[in-house]
Amino acid sequence: MKGIILAGGYGTRLHPLTRITNKHLLPVYDKPMIYHAIEQLAGAGIDRIMVVTGGNHAGEFLQLLGNGSAFGLRHLDYAYQERAGGIAEALGLAEHFAAGDPVAVLLGDNIFEYSVAPVLKRFRERPVGARLVLAEVDNPSAYGVPEFDGDRVVRIVEKPAVPASRYAVTGLYLYAADVFEVVKTLVPSGRGELEITDVNNHYIKRGEVAIERIRGYWADCGESIELLLKASVMVAERGANKPVE
Repeated sequence: MKGIILAGGYGTRLHPLTRITNKHLLPVYDKPMIYHAIEQLAGAGIDRIMVVTGGNHAGEFLQLLGNGSAFGLRHLDYAYQERAGGIAEALGLAEHFAAGDPVAVLLGDNIFEYSVAPVLKRFRERPVGARLVLAEVDNPSAYGVPEFDGDRVVRIVEKPAVPASRYAVTGLYLYAADVFEVVKTLVPSGRGELEITDVNNHYIKRGEVAIERIRGYWADCGESIELLLKASVMVAERGANKPVE
C-alpha cells in the first residue's frame, strides 16, 4: 500500500497566517502540521509516500522534509497541482506513483488522536472498493455527511444545510487500485473541482464501501484559525497518533 498526503490549496480560511506559507507548514503544537500526517502513515507501516502540493510555496516542502528518511520512509515523492482543482484531481496526480497498489489518502491538515494502523490493517486484508473513516462532530454541515440506512451508508452529502447525521467523513480515505479509473470518470462540480465525495459515492453505489468510526479526537486544522489553535491544545494535552490500546 502506498501513502498519498494531499497538501495543496490556498488556505484562505487561515489568512493572514497563510499569506506567506502553505497552511500545512504551520505549527500544530511543537511540529509542522504535515509532520503529523507523515508520522501517522509511517506509523501504520507505509514506507512510500507522495506529497501532493501546489501554490507558491511548494519548494518549502522539499527543504523541510527532504527524502523522508527522518521519518523512516523508504522514499518521499512529490507532485505539483497547478491549480485548485479539488481533492480528487490532486489524488489523480499520484496514479503513476501508486503503480497499481491500493492507496491510503490523507489530507495533510487532519490529525487523529490515535493511530489508524488497525484501519489500514483491515483494508490490507481485503483491499476492495473504499474504506471511509467517520468522526462525530459538532458542526457536520461543514463536511461530507453520511446518510445511513441502519448501519449501512447509502450516500454522502457534501456540506448539507440539514445534516442527516452528526458524523463527518474525515480526510482519511483508503482506496483499491482502481480509484484512479474512478477519478477519470468525474465531472467538475459547480465550483469547478473534482470532488472526493463523488468518488466515495461511486463506491457506495457499487456496494463497495466499508466504514470505521474513530476513537479519540479528530482535528481538521484547516477549517479555521480557532480549530487550528484548538488542535494545538489537544495535541499538547493528549498527544497524537497514539497506539490503540
